Amino acid sequence: MINTVYEISSVNYLDDKFIINNALSELAAKCGLQNEFDFGQPTSMFGWTFFKVLIKPNFQMQIEQKLADMIKKSKGSKHEEKFTNFLSDYFQSKGCKVKVKLTDA
Repeated sequence: MINTVYEISSVNYLDDKFIINNALSELAAKCGLQNEFDFGQPTSMFGWTFFKVLIKPNFQMQIEQKLADMIKKSKGSKHEEKFTNFLSDYFQSKGCKVKVKLTDA
């Protein structure tokens, strides 16, 4: 299986990356895992910074199993949309004002 890649859009890159790192580390610990995600290089444009978060398949599967009820309640008709919206809501609940989008690579 390949990593799932999400593009994060942020106007406060350093703070948001720090919060996302802590949030994903916390989720990984709840799943009994570590080092199950990585960050891509940032690019900035028009006051926004865009960067990718790569989530390993095992980590995503563990999140989906442990937090299935929360994911089901997220917006979206497809499972991928629900998971992406769950991540966005989860990051925002930690104080992160970012947009999250599922990408192909």
